[in-house]
Amino acid sequence: MTYSSATPLEDLPRGLQGVVFLKVTSVTHWTDRTFSFTCERPETLRFRSGEFAMIGLVDGERPLLRAYSIASPAWDDELEFYSIKVEDGPLTSRLRHLKVGDEIVMRAKPVGTLVHDALTPGKRLILFSTGTGIAPFASVIRDPETYEKFDEVILTQTCREVAELDYGRHLISGIADHEFLPEIVGNKLRFIGTTTREPSQLMGRMTDWLRDGRFAEATGAPLDPATDRVMICGSLDMLKDHKQICEDAGMREGSNSAPGDFVIEKAFVD
Repeated sequence: MTYSSATPLEDLPRGLQGVVFLKVTSVTHWTDRTFSFTCERPETLRFRSGEFAMIGLVDGERPLLRAYSIASPAWDDELEFYSIKVEDGPLTSRLRHLKVGDEIVMRAKPVGTLVHDALTPGKRLILFSTGTGIAPFASVIRDPETYEKFDEVILTQTCREVAELDYGRHLISGIADHEFLPEIVGNKLRFIGTTTREPSQLMGRMTDWLRDGRFAEATGAPLDPATDRVMICGSLDMLKDHKQICEDAGMREGSNSAPGDFVIEKAFVD
């Protein structure tokens, strides 16, 4: 039997009674390795920009779920997700074939540490990401609260190839063309995209930039715990390296219960 939002609640198997069905409204394939999609947002869903949710597809009588950052800001009427394509991935190998009108499932309890509540007040917010780790920051940089709390916002993304930076560039241009965001964001936001494999104008891992002074040269100052607050999202090795750099700079890791100078998200690391 196929289950969907049209299935009466009493006919759903127990494993599916705790999920919400969401209809896909758009799908964009950015490269042969990445894509994004949007879904209808339940009226009752509340989340903080930067949080993630468990989403996926129906697998028999149970949901097949993985943690995905909500890439849309908390005020948006739709939910956006940005994903990598994995040929043999249990979920992504199926998600990559989504079409408008299809349905995904979600457990409607977003959580996460890449949120303002986990950081103490500061002047400069720096968002370090690699690959699809940019997804939570797609939400953060489109949230008016970000610009109420910080005088400057620097979003960085490191990818292997130039085309993989297109999603981030699209985010920045989308803000410039938005109905009300340009007035809120002003000139506070900056995007630095680097590559590690394909030659580009900006090459190298951001950890190398931080260590050899290129980050300070590009942004005007090195990491400073007195003024800077940091969010980090990427692979396990990337998280470890950036965490060490932050701690070496005198920064303290934060959480929802104990705000600090920097936060990381481990939910997407196997």
